Amino acid sequence: APRVPATRLALQNFDMNYSLQFKDAWPSIRVSLLLRAEQKYGALVNNFADVGRVTQELELLNAVDFISEALHKVQRLQRDPVAEQAGREDGASQEAPGEHQAVKQAEAPPPLSASVTSNIKCYTFPRGDVTRFRSARPDILGILNYYLMDAASVLPVLALNIQPNDFVLDLCAAPGGKTLAILQTGFCGHLAANDVSISRTRRLHQILNSYVPKQIREAVCVTSWDGRNWGELEGGTFHKVLVDVPCTTDRHSVMEEENNIFNKRRSKERQMLPMLQLQLLVAGILATKPGGEVVYSSCSLSQLQNEYVIERAVEIAETEFNIGTHVEDLSHFRTLFQDTFSFSSDCRLGELVLPHLTANFGPMYFCKLRRA
Repeated sequence: APRVPATRLALQNFDMNYSLQFKDAWPSIRVSLLLRAEQKYGALVNNFADVGRVTQELELLNAVDFISEALHKVQRLQRDPVAEQAGREDGASQEAPGEHQAVKQAEAPPPLSASVTSNIKCYTFPRGDVTRFRSARPDILGILNYYLMDAASVLPVLALNIQPNDFVLDLCAAPGGKTLAILQTGFCGHLAANDVSISRTRRLHQILNSYVPKQIREAVCVTSWDGRNWGELEGGTFHKVLVDVPCTTDRHSVMEEENNIFNKRRSKERQMLPMLQLQLLVAGILATKPGGEVVYSSCSLSQLQNEYVIERAVEIAETEFNIGTHVEDLSHFRTLFQDTFSFSSDCRLGELVLPHLTANFGPMYFCKLRRA
């Protein structure tokens, strides 16, 4: 029998599972995932380059820094409390909580003004505009001026809300886009960037070499350990931990044959993903100090790889390690960034950016846990 392409196997799997999960919304999400030409990127500005020049060039292209745009929106809303409440309600979820919801989100989201304090700048083209950014160019010091990535990938880093002198761990750091975004905050007291794959860690080194000055680069501790064991290696050490897990990488899986997790030879690896994700998240919880925060993220739409992993990790942290955690409410992200991204309205825990024809970013799931 002819070999079925992994991309087709992926799409068959998604059609079966996501049509149940998303019901009538799935055809639109499906089309967006499959349209390579419409996929949108963001330009993460490199604060170590000539920022004034880079931002000027991007603004001349009619691109907008979606983060500062959201902060201006906050300031406008704060001057009008009625509008602020309306904005919250616009971004609010209409979900019906599951009957057996074991984990509750924290009751009240923080005030919008406190939710994003960041030096991160990420430019995107407006909704419906599928203009492409050109490749980044080196400045006079040889440092590249911006990094092209799915703009939704910046959201988990914003959710970390890194504060001055925080000790930060990026547990599954390669290829390095989120590590680079963490460095753009300028706040890390210490940054550990880890990835189990030595070849992917090489890619991380390349990105750091291309974007970050030597003295800052040398302060980043890059390792290739199995992240599942991190709690045993350096438990209770970090203020903030990012656990950006290996997943079915849904967009890649329907588009690219190379390195596709739906390849028949990788079926066992794919079936074990939720267990691996769970082990990594538990290790991330163990790596945080009491009062510290963990952001879990994936680029999958699957509840098995998203909410269910969160619920199980909270349970295991409690029963096996006697560590209490609670899920933070990130619904204010929807209020802030609904002009740029299309968010799911029925995510039980955390937030999910859905691919959408006029805002074709994601998928990107992210959820924040606070350790007691």
